[in-house]
Amino acid sequence: MEVILKEDVLNLGYKDDIVTVKPGYGRNYLIPTGKAVIASPSAKKVLAEALKQRAHKLEKIKNDAEAVAAKLEGVSLTIETKVSSTGTIFGSVTNIQIADELEKLGHNIERRLIVVKDAVKEVGNYIATVRLHKEVSVDIPFEVKEEGKEVVEKKEKKEEATEESN
Repeated sequence: MEVILKEDVLNLGYKDDIVTVKPGYGRNYLIPTGKAVIASPSAKKVLAEALKQRAHKLEKIKNDAEAVAAKLEGVSLTIETKVSSTGTIFGSVTNIQIADELEKLGHNIERRLIVVKDAVKEVGNYIATVRLHKEVSVDIPFEVKEEGKEVVEKKEKKEEATEESN
């Protein structure tokens, strides 16, 4: 069954793509929720005409996404969270925390555009992908650290420095 997507659907396609799906998925989910319409010959003609008219707008959107991608290039995040004694995080780090950290750095990115492939449940280094446009995405490395550990390390360094000076 061919359908025309009305909006971006994760792991399926982007708005105005013509995709082939199983009939049940199309009839029972995509069409009733308004995410797609059946790709009849007349609907394909209407889509082609609409795409011609929106071509320059889509180019501007892509250029804006590339500009944001250039700003995000080289950004590295550090996320502090509560950690057990074994190094396991209480809960997990999700796209919400990554979006909050990016916002602190002045980058206003919607959390639904951020994808973390594996569940982040331990301290370490990971990579999140920001999908700004169907042709533009940026990988952002982030490190998960134990909350408050740096404060303890800084206090120890200060104590060592005061002991050395005495």
